[in-house]
Amino acid sequence: MNRKSAPHSNPDLSRSQPPQPSRLRAADLAYVGSTGLRSRPMRAVLSALGIAIGIAAMVAVVGISSSSRERLNTQLAELGTNLLTVSVAEPSGAADPLPLPPDSSVLVERITGVAEASATADLPGIHVYRNSLVDAGRTGGLTVTATELDLLPVVGAELRTGRWLNPATASLPTTVLGSTAAERLGVREAGGQVWLDGRNTTVVGILKPVPLAAELDISALVGMPMALADYEYSDNPTRVYERSDDDAVLAIRRLLPPSVQPSAPSDVVVSRPSDALTAQAAVDEVFTGLLLALGSISLLVGGIGVANTMIISVLERRREIGLRRAIGATRRHIRLQFLTEAVILSAMGGVAGAGLGAAVSAAIATANGWVPVIPVWILAGGVLATIGIGAVAGLYPAVRAARTPPSVALSS
Repeated sequence: MNRKSAPHSNPDLSRSQPPQPSRLRAADLAYVGSTGLRSRPMRAVLSALGIAIGIAAMVAVVGISSSSRERLNTQLAELGTNLLTVSVAEPSGAADPLPLPPDSSVLVERITGVAEASATADLPGIHVYRNSLVDAGRTGGLTVTATELDLLPVVGAELRTGRWLNPATASLPTTVLGSTAAERLGVREAGGQVWLDGRNTTVVGILKPVPLAAELDISALVGMPMALADYEYSDNPTRVYERSDDDAVLAIRRLLPPSVQPSAPSDVVVSRPSDALTAQAAVDEVFTGLLLALGSISLLVGGIGVANTMIISVLERRREIGLRRAIGATRRHIRLQFLTEAVILSAMGGVAGAGLGAAVSAAIATANGWVPVIPVWILAGGVLATIGIGAVAGLYPAVRAARTPPSVALSS
């Protein structure tokens, strides 16, 4: 009896091959992640616009603030921080403080480390007008100030037009106008006349703005000899300006009150004009922080817009999600697809906003004559912030899309 031999089975064929897991390459992820953006470009642009506005505001605010601060640092480097101003303290009790002595600038120059000093005196009751027809009550907030002849180098002032007072003109009815005073009086060139204390006075010069002595900008400056002869000047200065070596400023600041007024040093106030500019910069930083907060709110609103766009996209593309799941895409793939779409959308807005903010900052700085300074950290940080916001905004829609069953998605 012949037995049919049983066929020998191939061991390689009998073993079932495990299915290979579906893989999603980075290039494919970028392609499918941008499909929704490419299919609806207008929606993508409008969604990215919210992110772009927030980043543009933040970059512009920081850039303008940095440019302004750089201008201040340059200005202080040019003008110097070694200028001190000596004046009389405000009355605080029954007795009025003693006035500064007539030789205050000489006393100040005797202090070791002082390079130069000069004094000015405001003349109360003396006013300057454009002409004799102007009403006496319309003073324009201007003052008439007597000055020593060596004032300009001490305060770092420069002439815009004309010339400074000299020993001859200081005894005559002549004046040098501060920049604001000249503007309010309508005087643009030296050589004209203004009405000062009831008579015509020749304008021999006009100053440029003096950042470290802003009170000079609203003054009509006359010589001390003329003030003594014609305006009943008491010979007691109102302010003494002093320049010293940078290293000696703090020490000289302590020595000035007892040197100028030995019997009553508390009646003397010493200020550092550059501190006022620094304080102004500090105030600007506070406003910068406030504007940054507002920019952050705009960025948050833009992130909410991205989340809304992604949720709508998930609802509109349920069939696509079901089809991809049916042909082998995993939940992880779906999650990465929509998360990538949200990140790309936010990154587009971040890059556009950073460029727009940098352009606005540079334009404003250039228009004001500043050197444009845009910190790299705000550009990089802004783009990275938008990517992070995009990832957070797209996380929920991505998870929701990944949890959609293929049968439900295809039947909807």
